[in-house]
Amino acid sequence: MRTICFYFQVHQPFRFRRYRFFDIGNDHYYYDDFSNESILNKVAQKCYLPTNALMLDLIKKHKGRFKIAYSISGIAMEQFRLYAPEVLESFKKLADTGKVEFLAETYAHSLSSLKGKEEFERQVKAHSALIKEHFGQEPKVFRNTELVYSDEIGAMVAAMGYKAMLTEGAKHVLGWKSPNYLYCNAINPKLKLLLKNFKLSDDIAFRFSNQGWPEYPLTAEKYVDWLNQIPENEEVVNLFMDYETFGEHQWKDTGIFDFLEALPGTVLKNSPFTFSTPSEVARKLQVVSAVNVPHAISWADEERDLTAWLGNELQQEAFDKLYSLGEKVYASNDDALKQDYTYLQISDHFYYMSTKFFSDGEVHSYFNPYNSPYDAFINYMNVLSDFEIRVNAAVRAGVDDQVARLSKIIKEKDEQLEKLEKRLSSKQSPEKAPVAKKPSAAKKAPVAKKASVAKKPATAKKPAAAKKPAAAKKPAAAKKTTAAKKPAASKTTASPRRGQTGKKS
Repeated sequence: MRTICFYFQVHQPFRFRRYRFFDIGNDHYYYDDFSNESILNKVAQKCYLPTNALMLDLIKKHKGRFKIAYSISGIAMEQFRLYAPEVLESFKKLADTGKVEFLAETYAHSLSSLKGKEEFERQVKAHSALIKEHFGQEPKVFRNTELVYSDEIGAMVAAMGYKAMLTEGAKHVLGWKSPNYLYCNAINPKLKLLLKNFKLSDDIAFRFSNQGWPEYPLTAEKYVDWLNQIPENEEVVNLFMDYETFGEHQWKDTGIFDFLEALPGTVLKNSPFTFSTPSEVARKLQVVSAVNVPHAISWADEERDLTAWLGNELQQEAFDKLYSLGEKVYASNDDALKQDYTYLQISDHFYYMSTKFFSDGEVHSYFNPYNSPYDAFINYMNVLSDFEIRVNAAVRAGVDDQVARLSKIIKEKDEQLEKLEKRLSSKQSPEKAPVAKKPSAAKKAPVAKKASVAKKPATAKKPAAAKKPAAAKKPAAAKKTTAAKKPAASKTTASPRRGQTGKKS
């Protein structure tokens, strides 16, 4: 089996408005609604709608032999519902074909996998539930934000029940190995890995319209020739790219849609390759070996590391500060805070702070609303400062509410105990009623003569208490000489009673 796996990332962030220092503590709304709506509608018209329509036609034209996969962030799904519901409907039509697979990822398109298991799992579960709700699929394959992967992250994904995961076929990881095989996680071999062929992917995503590129112009025939040059024993070519490649990164007048329309037919006609979804690749191919990735990798830049998001002190400070608030956010039990916390985690915010403009300028400046990484940092930290104030206030209020609730519970329990004591008192015999009220020792002296009161504790000072044991016994016992010694015996019995009374108090 020789096959091509096409996967596309779909994501648009919620961008922040210009949030100034004087807004901190005074204005708690952070989002640039105008920019978010206008950008999404622009991309929808240039990319999402026409590309989805073309993909649907290609699936029908080739009678299901053309297959693709998408990873749509929860943030993008929210914006589709808000600003462009027709885009969401077009994805549903693709899902109905049965030839499109939707992958799991983090809901917020976040880097939470780098900060611990709890928040990471929370977002993945939320995203999978959203995919099932809209497309009727329960994701089996996972794609982390920005293709971020390490052995440890892969082990977490495997523990969550996913069968396979997508990541970058980085040179420094693979060495002499080819990305065109199925691999597995080094910690948990049950997790299969599909590695991106970044050269063939970037030929479409980044170099297609570059007139200075020696291979310009790129045609479907030329691309299939490259595929046919791949050694026959290499089984899968994973082509992973942003969906915005079609129509947005590469504009329509570059011929990108013509290329896409011609590619599936040319592949099926002039090569031994078929098309498969990630789940099909993981199910049909055999793993050749494990891949050791002790340090996290990504798709970005020449280094294929995390420096695009966490490569400078600005990014690291913002990142660490944000996740230090997580425990307080969930302790507050405030839905508005939880939502803002989710939006604050969007990886784009940290990407805007990148200082790698000198080497990858155009990539990092794309859709960047800030003039410099320093502007991005200041704006983000202003938002985060206000957010922290709200979180701390909510936690204090939560503690006060909890104390009030506990006080109410204690009061209710006391009232219940009072009622129970009254009920018990009312059920006692009339003879015991005075004893139930616990009169003072002075008042109990005349009562000591009664047989029914003989069992009640009495003070050691009164001689009457010494006669009580004799009263309980047969009259004949009173004539014995030992009866004279019984007052002393009563003292020994009285002292434990005093000790017991002291313990109870």
